[in-house]
Amino acid sequence: MLCQISQQKIGTSSASPPTDLQKLVQGYSFFAKTEGKSLCTIAIVSSSVIYLERFLESAGLTTDVAHIGPSEIRAFILYLQQKRCFSDHRFTKPQEKGLSGHSINCYLRSLRSFWSWLVSEEIIEASPFARVKIPKAPRKIMPTFSNEQIGQLLGTIHTSTPEGYRNQAIILTLLDTGLRVSELTGITLDDLQLEEGTIKVMGKGNKERLVPMGKKVQRALWHYLSRYRPQPEQPKCKLLFLTREGMPLTKDRIEKIMSSYGRKAALSGVRCSPHTLRHTAAISFLRNGGDVFSLQRLLGHSSLEMTRRYCEVADVDVKNAHLTASPVDNLASVPGRGSGSGGGTYNAQKNRR
Repeated sequence: MLCQISQQKIGTSSASPPTDLQKLVQGYSFFAKTEGKSLCTIAIVSSSVIYLERFLESAGLTTDVAHIGPSEIRAFILYLQQKRCFSDHRFTKPQEKGLSGHSINCYLRSLRSFWSWLVSEEIIEASPFARVKIPKAPRKIMPTFSNEQIGQLLGTIHTSTPEGYRNQAIILTLLDTGLRVSELTGITLDDLQLEEGTIKVMGKGNKERLVPMGKKVQRALWHYLSRYRPQPEQPKCKLLFLTREGMPLTKDRIEKIMSSYGRKAALSGVRCSPHTLRHTAAISFLRNGGDVFSLQRLLGHSSLEMTRRYCEVADVDVKNAHLTASPVDNLASVPGRGSGSGGGTYNAQKNRR
């Protein structure tokens, strides 16, 4: 099928390319891989297209991209907004709450990307998303760990065991560098430059960057490497973090480890996950005097849009701090109504200047 699409595109066949969603999603996957898009991105776009196809079939609407217009897309948006969580799941009971605004936004952005590909490959002339406004995802304050919660979390780890010390090193590394957990699991021994205090990281879009780390993390990783890292099951495996059996430590496994520690520490009001550590690292960086441009490079953001969200949270921190550190509220006395000349505190301060 893919060869057929390629032949039709270069003009070796006069037949028109397929315009059915089910066939085109396979073509998108092939082209996206050749363009170097991540497997995660390809999977999200493909699953979104399949989800749309199922909706259109169930609603008796066309699945031919040549005839899918703004009205079909708007009908799908309305369906998403009214859908209950897990209503189509085989094993989980439907819930009262609907899909989150973030989920709906992700589906639609993925579909818009797919239709952009259709236009670029001249399979269709115009995208229906040019006339459809995608609902914005709600802006929520990013949850972060407090210093007390971090202390509770680390206090539950038994560092006398190899696995415990490894887990502590992982949490400290995530908290100090702000790495994505997928980036952490991909670190190899060659990427780690302990003496220079940097880690070479492969981020989104196959973009490499050097991420600095603090001295405490340097020491933690040195001890892990010299005392606790097991021999890999495969001799050629150079991944930094391994399981007890010497197998690569996966993203899902790290998330389960953190969730388990969160329950043991009885943390409440915040999700105990690697991504929360990333948020916490960003906010702590700004609180401690870091600038937004350095934070953008540290986190591997392609633009300042996401980084600005951390600045908004930092502004909330400033407002909360002002409640207890207000310069006027902390004066010994403030002149009240009918106090005449203005009171002795202000005059005394003025005379001292």
